[in-house]
Amino acid sequence: MLFRSTEDASVINLVNQILLDAREKDATDIHIEPFRDKLTIRYRIDGILYYANISKDIERFFSAIISRIKIMARLNIIERRIPQDGRASAKIGDEEFDMRISTIPTRYGEGVVIRILPSAMLFSLERLGFEKDNLKILEEIIKKPHGIIFVTGPTGSGKTTTLYTCLNKIISSESKIITIEDPIEYELEGTSQIQVAPEINFGFAEGLRSMLRHDPDIMMIGEVRDFETAELAIRAALTGHLIFSTLHTNDSAGGVTRLLDIGVQPYLLASSVEAFIAQRLVRVICRDCKEEDRTKNRDARIQIIYSIFGKELTEADLKQKLAVPFYKGKGCEKCNFTGFKGRTAVSEILRVTNPIKELILKKSSSDVIKNAAIKDGMKTLDYSGWNKIVKSVTTPDEVLKITQVIE
Repeated sequence: MLFRSTEDASVINLVNQILLDAREKDATDIHIEPFRDKLTIRYRIDGILYYANISKDIERFFSAIISRIKIMARLNIIERRIPQDGRASAKIGDEEFDMRISTIPTRYGEGVVIRILPSAMLFSLERLGFEKDNLKILEEIIKKPHGIIFVTGPTGSGKTTTLYTCLNKIISSESKIITIEDPIEYELEGTSQIQVAPEINFGFAEGLRSMLRHDPDIMMIGEVRDFETAELAIRAALTGHLIFSTLHTNDSAGGVTRLLDIGVQPYLLASSVEAFIAQRLVRVICRDCKEEDRTKNRDARIQIIYSIFGKELTEADLKQKLAVPFYKGKGCEKCNFTGFKGRTAVSEILRVTNPIKELILKKSSSDVIKNAAIKDGMKTLDYSGWNKIVKSVTTPDEVLKITQVIE
């Protein structure tokens, strides 16, 4: 049990233990939540929240723990009525990492969420999980001299990580790179990073106007949320800048209709956007306890295949896919008995080719655009997910979470 005894432990040591335990479990977030008769600490590991096994008497130190965390983030420890946000760095043993800390007032005290961020970006496009075909396309489009590349998907789908990885790939002494973010997730050496500040009416649109006066070659906009930001980004792309940004849509084709819905003119969209990249994250089966999943009978396997690909499959295609063995994680100490360790990206890339441009100019629906892109060679999220199953990287249940959301 974590924190078996707190009698002789200082508050600093308690907070350090929480952070160290979270890092050892590869957690990305720590949730500290007070309730009527208890305090809970949960870790988000591979996208799922798990309870930390804590001693009951740690509740007596709750206020002191919150104060210590707020001091680390240079927040006001007296103010408990309004939310606060801050950042901190920590070094425990040989481990050094950054944290984004957020507090909110709740009925029984302040709740805290700590986002744990690596001090340096260690990702490569290959490690993100892009298949070879998509990787080749991605490496080609990020080297374009101008245009917009949108990464789409819901919150928590790894969009920001993909954007940083793309920037990291093309950073050079010959290019000026500026980003505007909400919030700044990682420090990326070689770039000028701007934090939006809504409280003083400094948002993405205002920041983008300022960025253009600083002679950038490449820009990253954390998110396009409105017409003004979208129009400024598009006009910047048309005047010779390479722009990276994100949209909240279910798939890549949905990015087209989203921009049209907020008022972007079809001819501007067709002239400026290079590609829409849709992605999701799926959990990776633990390598130390991977085993074949023999629990699903033939009918269950058919149902899974139909859920991913639809019932239009030919008998030959169905037979071929039924021959693919499914795998799962049995659960071991290395994966905290979850059967999973780490996550990987499932993706699709819709390039704005001439046929797609014609459909955009006609304001075609996302379904029509998606079908045209598939005919043009696009590998869908479903295909990417199935490919991860075939390679025994993830489970069918993980892929089904994606396909059900898209439908």
